[in-house]
Amino acid sequence: MMSMDLALLISDYTAQNAHRGWPRQRLLHECLRAAIRNGTLAAGSRLAASRALAEELGVARNTVLYAYEQLASEGYVVTDRRGTLVAALAPQRKPARRDEAAAPQAGLSRRAQNLRAVPGQADRMGAFVPGVPALEQFPMALWRRMMERALRAVTVTQLNYGDPAGEPRLREAIADHMRAARGVVCEASQVFITDGTQSSLDICMHALADTGDTVWIENPGYGGALAAARGAGLAVAGIDVDDDGMAPTADDWLLRPPRLIYTTPSHQYPVGSVLTLRRRLALIEAARAAGALIIEDDYDSEFRHDGAPLHAMQGLAADAPVLYLGTFSKTMFPSLRIGFIVAPAALAEAFARMRAQSSARGRVAEQLALAEFLRSGQFALHLRRMRRLYRQRRDALVAALERHLGSVATVHGGSAGMHLSLRFNDARIDDVAIVAQAQEHGIAVNALSTHDTQGDSGWKGLMLGYAQVPAEQMEGLVKQLAALVHLAAYAANCATSLKTPYPPARRTSGRSSR
Repeated sequence: MMSMDLALLISDYTAQNAHRGWPRQRLLHECLRAAIRNGTLAAGSRLAASRALAEELGVARNTVLYAYEQLASEGYVVTDRRGTLVAALAPQRKPARRDEAAAPQAGLSRRAQNLRAVPGQADRMGAFVPGVPALEQFPMALWRRMMERALRAVTVTQLNYGDPAGEPRLREAIADHMRAARGVVCEASQVFITDGTQSSLDICMHALADTGDTVWIENPGYGGALAAARGAGLAVAGIDVDDDGMAPTADDWLLRPPRLIYTTPSHQYPVGSVLTLRRRLALIEAARAAGALIIEDDYDSEFRHDGAPLHAMQGLAADAPVLYLGTFSKTMFPSLRIGFIVAPAALAEAFARMRAQSSARGRVAEQLALAEFLRSGQFALHLRRMRRLYRQRRDALVAALERHLGSVATVHGGSAGMHLSLRFNDARIDDVAIVAQAQEHGIAVNALSTHDTQGDSGWKGLMLGYAQVPAEQMEGLVKQLAALVHLAAYAANCATSLKTPYPPARRTSGRSSR
């Protein structure tokens, strides 16, 4: 800690304790000791040199030396050849008041208090964490070279605030790739760079709907979409998902008409089902008739394992009321934090005005490097490699699941993406408890029931990400997981048996049966 910081600390302490009439030596000693005990001066902090602090405070150097020596004798500081350091002590902080402990969300808005915890990924480690690509397979050396070239190419002008819609070169490269790879109908002017899918969702929920408007979200569905909708003050309606994807009914359209419809059609999150072409076209036409907008989250559709690639909903009909959301977190690496929105042509100009007022402008080098990665063909090459790898890992996982859990669960959603779902045949099995037990074994799966958007979706089971798990490890990991699932299934059966009343005693005649 710098002497100026100490001077301010000591000045405040002196003012608070002026009535005590302590001499300066004791005042300085008591101030530093209190600061160390309550954690204001953290362990390892270097105190100012005695001569420098004496000059700063306008006192004799012996006054500072006395205080430091007292602290050293009491074990609060240690000295070495470089100076005086605060010793490692457990800080004694004031306990929180009861009302503070009982209301940890005090001070937050109702919107913020209404946000539910989302199943985490970054803070959980272990096999089967969903949403994590095979990071060890990313061509890091190549990426470093592209980043170096981008940094050398950055001009003085580009050090200023950048284009709020994103670097033009990257927007053009994304538009070209999306037209060729996903059938998206767009120009570069419709592409807007964001900080990732969650950023894109926040933008859409705030920009395209007013407080109180209804947004449809798949049930079960992506917790990040639910958080964005609630953060924008929207009314959430959960739309059930079946084996063919999102399945709105006539009553849904009549009783809770949407302003926004959030869907993951190419690989439903978390179940993994694929929205059929018939349903896609029907959803587009019904949304158009209702004046609603569809948010198509295409988070991992680049990885299609079975059958021909699917076209994005955005390109299925002329002027479709669809906003297409893409990200490079799954295809490259999450910390890149670059995603994008493809806005309908009719909204592109309005989006540009909005982004000019609200977007963060920067990270020019990363965007230029990504543009080169796309243009050079290296991105497409990386995708081909990952498709082969993920297909091998998917196959190994499915085979192991069918061997060890085929009697109690069914695999869903393995045809695309980086995760699949294991749905329990018996809905009484506690998937949340299994997740907690698996974590103790270094296995990080998600419970399908925790993704319920509104009410019980009827999906009980596990979500397993396989992209980062080598194929040769699948068998052993699934065996461990299967032991937990079978035990939970047995416990569920036992609990049900205990709750079943005994049958009434059979009446017998008065004669002895002997």
